[in-house]
Amino acid sequence: MQPNSDRIRLIEHSLRCFVYGLLSLIPLVGLGLALLAIRLHFQTWAESGGNWNPAKSYLLGGFCLAWLGILFSLGAVALFAVFLSRHYNF
Repeated sequence: MQPNSDRIRLIEHSLRCFVYGLLSLIPLVGLGLALLAIRLHFQTWAESGGNWNPAKSYLLGGFCLAWLGILFSLGAVALFAVFLSRHYNF
């Protein structure tokens, strides 16, 4: 059985991962937050050891949103490159 402080920390880290994942949906600016969310996901997962975590869905949601944010940022960069190549005839 885990102490209450460890349980609280697991829940807080899971919620923080979810918030970072949400903020990672901002193109380009969210890349750093996406990396933080992914790192926090793996840290929290390792700390919990697969045991009790009532906020596991937030942890997984933050992880998925972080990857989606990375894809949005890559798409924004690709669209910007296409726009530049068509506008300046490279």
